[in-house]
Amino acid sequence: MNSMENFFNWMVKPIPSEEVDIWFNVNNMNYEKIELYGDIFKSLNFVITDTYLGQDGLETKISMSDEDNLSHFTWCWNKVIDDFKKENIEIKHKGGHKDYLESFFLDSFYNQKEDNIKTVIPQFIHEVFDAEKPFSKSDLDILTELYKLMEKNIEY
Repeated sequence: MNSMENFFNWMVKPIPSEEVDIWFNVNNMNYEKIELYGDIFKSLNFVITDTYLGQDGLETKISMSDEDNLSHFTWCWNKVIDDFKKENIEIKHKGGHKDYLESFFLDSFYNQKEDNIKTVIPQFIHEVFDAEKPFSKSDLDILTELYKLMEKNIEY
């Protein structure tokens, strides 16, 4: 097998569900937490997109500085933390999870010039955390990394 074929298999070839179950067991991952972590990502995305004033296409488009964008992200992050705290889910305010999400949203939403990239964020989040779909090796790698990142920073 050549390296291109290996890469293709890693990116898109579905892994049998029995192997996915083994992967989840080996990595101490469970479906309820996958759903919860997906809900956190989805909630943050919703709050960001629902409250952002610099969105293109609005009649009253406001120019937002990098500092404004970071302040908006921080406000949204704190709101999501407070919302989940009401459900007895404690998300740490600082850590690798916040750094990851801040970087992700600054790159893919706030500083993104291409509207089509901004609009696929919800689909991307849904697909990453959809435990019912077929997984490729790359899907499992991404999900596992995010799962472990969230696992270190959440208390129940």
